[in-house]
Amino acid sequence: MEHPDIKGVSFVGNNPAGEYIYAKASAHGKRAQVNMGAKNHGIVMPDCDKNDTINALIGACFGSTGQRCMAISVVVLVGESQEWIPEIVERTKKLTVGPGHENHDIGPYNNKEGIANIHRLIADGEKNANLLLDGRKVSVPAYPDGNWVGASIIDGCDKGMACYDEEIFGPVMCIKRADTLDEAIQFVNDNPWGNGVACFSQSGHVMRKFQNEIEAGQIGLNLPIPVPLPMFSFTGNKKSMWGTANFYGKGAINFNTQWKTITARWKEPEAESYKASTAMPTLK
Repeated sequence: MEHPDIKGVSFVGNNPAGEYIYAKASAHGKRAQVNMGAKNHGIVMPDCDKNDTINALIGACFGSTGQRCMAISVVVLVGESQEWIPEIVERTKKLTVGPGHENHDIGPYNNKEGIANIHRLIADGEKNANLLLDGRKVSVPAYPDGNWVGASIIDGCDKGMACYDEEIFGPVMCIKRADTLDEAIQFVNDNPWGNGVACFSQSGHVMRKFQNEIEAGQIGLNLPIPVPLPMFSFTGNKKSMWGTANFYGKGAINFNTQWKTITARWKEPEAESYKASTAMPTLK
């Protein structure tokens, strides 16, 4: 970040490291693009395809053991969709935990320190909200020393709770209840992160309002993990993305390009004029 030969710095990671890198690189006159933490939400409207939506939420939250920056970790259930919570829990209970080569739904976590942090945040949810499913007690008999953590669901999460305010980065679904779409959108927009968000509905009016008013960068309409294709930019907002150029797409091309503007003048062969002109030399 200080070496004169380095012109730009890209980083993906947590906020403390990313904010330091951005400040340090910028202070030395370098371009910086920093993709940081996330708290991705999924807003569920009562008119959505119930079966498809529940499956999408479970896959988006618990896939990769929750270890992906675009995982949906907060489900905002609007109105009558709150009645689906028991079914969400029952389907989640069917997920199996074990080694990836045995084709399980949830594999091992990548480090024991991360599991300790997940356990801490689940305990916070148990204390301040309603723990519907506890993944802390999961074990795989054939691999007693493995880094295992199962799916957990916390109902009644809200701002001010550690389980909601902090990025869990594990297989934990936080549920927030809302009465209206406006309340759900406001709740998401109040979050300091702005990486990704999804909305599930069959109403074009709802989706238009959602995509216009929501403040996150990656937006999914009936799509649980809105990761953009390479030709588009990875467009996190707020505390999830710092810098003036996004990752891949046109933003990446611009970030990695040193632009030159060349203004040239080639005189036609003609008699030399010994009279100076004060006009801008743009046409001749």
